[in-house]
Amino acid sequence: MINEILNKAYLDRNDILFLLNTDKEDAAELYKKAADVKLSTVGNRVYFRGLIEFSNICDKDCFYCGIRKSNKNFSRYNLTDEQILEAAEFALKENYASLAIQSGELRSPAFTLRIEKLLQKINKMSGGKLGITISLGEQDKETYQRWFDAGAHRYLLRIESSKSDLYYKLHPHNNLHKHSDRLSCLNDLRELGYQVGTGVMIGAPYQSLDNLADDLIFLRDFDIDMCGMGPYIEHEDTPLYSHRNELLTKRERFVLSLKMIAILRIIMPDINIAAATALQAIDPIGREKALKVGANIMMPNITPGMYRNDYSLYEEKPCTDEEASDCKNCMEMRIQMAGDTIGYGEWGDSLRFRKRIAK
Repeated sequence: MINEILNKAYLDRNDILFLLNTDKEDAAELYKKAADVKLSTVGNRVYFRGLIEFSNICDKDCFYCGIRKSNKNFSRYNLTDEQILEAAEFALKENYASLAIQSGELRSPAFTLRIEKLLQKINKMSGGKLGITISLGEQDKETYQRWFDAGAHRYLLRIESSKSDLYYKLHPHNNLHKHSDRLSCLNDLRELGYQVGTGVMIGAPYQSLDNLADDLIFLRDFDIDMCGMGPYIEHEDTPLYSHRNELLTKRERFVLSLKMIAILRIIMPDINIAAATALQAIDPIGREKALKVGANIMMPNITPGMYRNDYSLYEEKPCTDEEASDCKNCMEMRIQMAGDTIGYGEWGDSLRFRKRIAK
């Protein structure tokens, strides 16, 4: 049965559900197929995105997130422009070729202008050599256009769930948290020419395998260019922490995440898929395992070490006590262990995106 499904040219919802339910033996076949698809489409090259988590100040109140606005139990920070530029210079010097710039979600003219000027400074400093991914939440279309014109060309905005009923169990139901707005933003980003990335949490409260199958179908139907998804890990300072005893075990969430990555690689062979840091919070070699089953993007953290622990989206976040150079050495070793090579000096743009614009 497993080989019959894996040899299909197109997987339907029932096929995806079957693969999500596979036992250990069949899962090994799934992983092997995904590894073969990865090698034959995007190859064994892994691309770095130097991650700068420049602020944990957020206006949103998502029920799962440790930096939600209502959480008063940790220190807020906001890197200076100089600190951000220093991190970008480190990425350029180390030949990463790309950045991923992330923060809590804010919407204001001042925030829009600050990001616009930062992008311009980074492009000037690097001579346009650094590819830039930004993940700064829901914004209006004009803001996205300004940031695109200033030099950002990839945008990651996680949908968290493709189904609105589950979305509103994970977020407040108010004007700041509207599922329809999230979908509209993804469409705006596509229209403006960004490489569009999204993703979901895996193993969250209230979530079923049917939800995850629908999420994979959404990713395929929207025709995303890149994906960032990983296991849900609870945080004690969030409302959803009260459901911690109802969840799959962390190991089960980890295995389910590997299956999601593998299935996505099979149904969308030419996209970029990140090996999420949250995988390593559960398994010491979690990101290497993700590379083996289809992921091809790694994001070494180049945020100044003193701030990493305060960007606490979830508990037990790894590598918070490292500096940027430590993270680089660790990543190199991990990628070699997975049998891949690092695409130093290469932007590593989504092959799917390149095919789309070539049309």
